[in-house]
Amino acid sequence: MGLLGAIEAGGTKFVVAVADHDYNIVDRESFPTLDGEKTLDSVIAFFDKFDNIDAIGIAAFGPIDIVESSSTYGRVLATPKHGWSGYDFLGRMKAWRDIPYYWTTDVNGAGWAEFVTGAAKDVDSMVYLTVGTGIGAGIVSQGKMVQGFGHPEAGHIFLQKHPQDTYKGHCPFHADKCLEGLAAGPAIEERWGISAKELPDDHLAWKIEAYYLAQAALDYTMILRPEKIIFGGGVPHREILFPLIRESFAEQMSDYLAVPDLDEYIVPVANGDNAGILGCFYLAKSLV
Repeated sequence: MGLLGAIEAGGTKFVVAVADHDYNIVDRESFPTLDGEKTLDSVIAFFDKFDNIDAIGIAAFGPIDIVESSSTYGRVLATPKHGWSGYDFLGRMKAWRDIPYYWTTDVNGAGWAEFVTGAAKDVDSMVYLTVGTGIGAGIVSQGKMVQGFGHPEAGHIFLQKHPQDTYKGHCPFHADKCLEGLAAGPAIEERWGISAKELPDDHLAWKIEAYYLAQAALDYTMILRPEKIIFGGGVPHREILFPLIRESFAEQMSDYLAVPDLDEYIVPVANGDNAGILGCFYLAKSLV
């Protein structure tokens, strides 16, 4: 039996790895995300060291086309990231070596790891939300990742603004109307003039952030009725957030729907920063 490959393709950096079929990592590298051609040159140089790769899971920053019948399947769609709009990511990998590839979003990769061995391993439905440079969601319902005309963009749902928030918003498409525009890491830094890491626990910033993340969790609850909502990414590393999110969620829900105990319903990731690579390995193995 050969090896499994993983490509965690982030907008800032790429992480590539190979593992055996028991998920023991054999080799791993990371490098900055340049334009499509230069970055894939580095990816291929890494995998060229191995001639026995059975399948590769790719979890890429988006938006990407994941609909196999589409004329742009396997490509990165319109993105502000230089050298990536329209880039045929999957086509380049298939031209390199014709093996099975699982092609999905970066947040789906991390979310799938949480579903298989992480915080959602004991349930059949979940929403995984990563809150960092941007905000994205991986959604699993009845054991399957949710997709349709494309993949969910649940980081861009529209929200009501916090009464004390006058920030103009960070999203270039929706300004201060969507979750990413109001609650992603750059929005926090731009709103307050310092990075999230520098803000003290008792700063108003965290109550406002919790209000938006709780409102998002409320929307997902109303539409999807998941068994778990999991928050990952850099921003939720701040531990004070989770009690504040649960408190705001309960206040905004206002006893309308029954949900699981909030300490078990709204939770942090269990796989930490390894979730993306793990998810790629799990998805790769599903193909062989």
